[in-house]
Amino acid sequence: MVRAGRSWTDDGKAHEVRGLKARAPEDTRPGPIPPPLVRILRRHINIFGTAPDGRLLRTGREGVLQERGYGKVWARARKAALTEDEVTSRLARRPYDLRHAGISFWLSSGVAPAECARRAGHSLALLFHVYAKVLAQNEERSNRRIETATREWDDPIQDRPTPGILGDTDWAAAGHPRNRVRRK
Repeated sequence: MVRAGRSWTDDGKAHEVRGLKARAPEDTRPGPIPPPLVRILRRHINIFGTAPDGRLLRTGREGVLQERGYGKVWARARKAALTEDEVTSRLARRPYDLRHAGISFWLSSGVAPAECARRAGHSLALLFHVYAKVLAQNEERSNRRIETATREWDDPIQDRPTPGILGDTDWAAAGHPRNRVRRK
């Protein structure tokens, strides 16, 4: 069920039951979530159950949550959790903003863009378009990772053959300069 607003639905109702955008009506999309959130959701379901139609969140009378109801709670939560400057900013202004924050967090944590796109239900092109700023902010972290990997490559302690990578060939036979036999 999606809240689209009365002007945007075919029947003039605020909510519309429909499938995912640009997909067949019966299509679904996986929503992988981390184990700590799974535990929280399971506990919530054990305590509160679900609506008859399977919705996790609903009103006390099993109805659809309305923005005016949860919006007030959200505003109080923001005020309690954020600094004054953050409250006056656009930071997490709406619960939906947490989706963007979550995807940004995945990207800045080093999750591969293709995996972030899959989890978000985006194409890579859309992900790169919408989250280009987040990806650009990762430049310094990426540079550090490349530098670390380069140092490890050049580190003599790391210059030992890893079984299986070169088969039965040792580094000297593979032509690695550090392990060439020096002749007098």
